[in-house]
Amino acid sequence: MVREPAVAGRFYPGDPRRLRAEVAELMGPAVEPRPALALVGPHAGYVYSGAILGETYARTVVPPRVVLMCPNHTGLGVPRSLWPDGGWRLPTGVVPVDEDLVAGLREHCGAQLDRAAHRREHAIEVHLPFALARQPRLRIAALCLAGLDVETCRAMGEGLARVVRDSDEPVLLVASTDMSHYISAEDAAVLDRLALERVQALDPEGLLRTVRGHGISMCGVVPTTVALFAARALGASEAELVRYGNSGERSGDYDRVVGYAGVLVR
Repeated sequence: MVREPAVAGRFYPGDPRRLRAEVAELMGPAVEPRPALALVGPHAGYVYSGAILGETYARTVVPPRVVLMCPNHTGLGVPRSLWPDGGWRLPTGVVPVDEDLVAGLREHCGAQLDRAAHRREHAIEVHLPFALARQPRLRIAALCLAGLDVETCRAMGEGLARVVRDSDEPVLLVASTDMSHYISAEDAAVLDRLALERVQALDPEGLLRTVRGHGISMCGVVPTTVALFAARALGASEAELVRYGNSGERSGDYDRVVGYAGVLVR
């Protein structure tokens, strides 16, 4: 079954030519990309977070196989929801699901086949035009994750690392997350710095503890924590903060912002 777009024409252009042009513009001038184990990036409308997402993808070698993980904003489906098969339709074409990756995630990560969590969820969909622009042969596995405890995140991350090791070609892990929501830009910068320090330290336990302990409204903390556990198991040695910003830079409203960050883990 092909998943139909949920936010085309709202979060990003629904017209194929306009979408290609906007993605190319947001990725900016050509840079020399480097391989990464994991990418962390935002999922708001492109007018707000597209420049950060574009710059992050532009600096990354995107292999044909990508596992994308996002938070569950709708409350639908199961806690570890894995889109089963078929593909994800974009205005520019259908991105096929990698069924070998799906099988590995079921076996090693406790993921359950489920469509309900994904049908109206936007947080993976907004990444796909960038990933596809960087890799025309893109194949994906899509995981939508609800609130999980640290030991479940650890087990998922270690299972995900096994899936990556077992692959006969490179796999990029993507965690989709925004940072603080609807607080002042000053407060967001302080709180988001606390979370991003843990990301840059490759400290998944500390990230989850910091976000929950300080009440930071980082919606994708679970996908990010899982990605960090996996990357650490795969030998990651650094996490580069590509760029941090907030919605006020586009809206002019700095009293109620959403924070955005792009990170590459190598």
